Amino acid sequence: MTGAETLPRSIRTALEEAGLGPDYVLRVIDRALDEDLAYGPDVTTNSVFGPDQRGTAFVVSRERGTLAGLPVAAATMHRLAQRQGSGIVVDLLASDGDRVERGDQVLRVEGPLRCLLTGERTMLNLLGHLSGIATATARWADALAPTHNAIRDTRKTLPGLRLLQKYAVRCAGGLNHRLGLGDAALIKDNHIAAAGSITSALQAVRAQAPGLDCEVECDNLDQVREAVDAGAQLILLDNMAPAQMAEAVSICRPAGVLTEASGGLTLPDAAAVGASGVDYVSVGALTHSATVLDLGLDMAPII
Repeated sequence: MTGAETLPRSIRTALEEAGLGPDYVLRVIDRALDEDLAYGPDVTTNSVFGPDQRGTAFVVSRERGTLAGLPVAAATMHRLAQRQGSGIVVDLLASDGDRVERGDQVLRVEGPLRCLLTGERTMLNLLGHLSGIATATARWADALAPTHNAIRDTRKTLPGLRLLQKYAVRCAGGLNHRLGLGDAALIKDNHIAAAGSITSALQAVRAQAPGLDCEVECDNLDQVREAVDAGAQLILLDNMAPAQMAEAVSICRPAGVLTEASGGLTLPDAAAVGASGVDYVSVGALTHSATVLDLGLDMAPII
């Protein structure tokens, strides 16, 4: 067996419930493991430890943050053990979406030391990256909570990791923008320029995909008015100041049109942007610039 059936049922179920296909996750893991093992086995670990030596290790948070990717971390160690022909036991000591403090143990793994130490960096790279996204998202969600705006991600994701990164956003209470180019329409400035107007672009999309949600990017109030009159469902307010956003909201809300703020927003902007009354705040930095959450693997004493 080489597919998802090699994973314990509990891990497969956790991935499926997260909206992550186990086979997709294993493809990501295999690519990551292949990077480390492309030039041969772990020469350092295999020199120090024999194939029968076993141990226990804990993934420990080195700082405060929000977790995402624990089932992915568990799947990483199980996948490496399967590739090495060995067996391991992984226990999740926390859940995705949990907020952790420095020193909190979040995962326990017991098995051959060659597996634990060979897989350490791959596991921590994935877990730390996804938890970094969740941590950044949680900060935005907290900052926007008083004004009840929703934080959303964008398509500015790392190639091949989009579903994982967008899952991490959801773990921290964020919402996903479209997953790809076909599940929703977003009319941007280049589409408008090519079509000649917002109205023409929106009519073209409606004719081609009448049942699809459609959002229109606007960078001034005249465009907002045109988009509303043309029947847009959602308007992206691109690089507008909070006062201009508030004016746009006053145009959109009576028509039942939702609004989304976007464009170089940073966490100190949250209060002012939230107070403008927009429905959503989209931040590309959640996925394209997230700082990893510092997590480490601590070995229990080897007897």
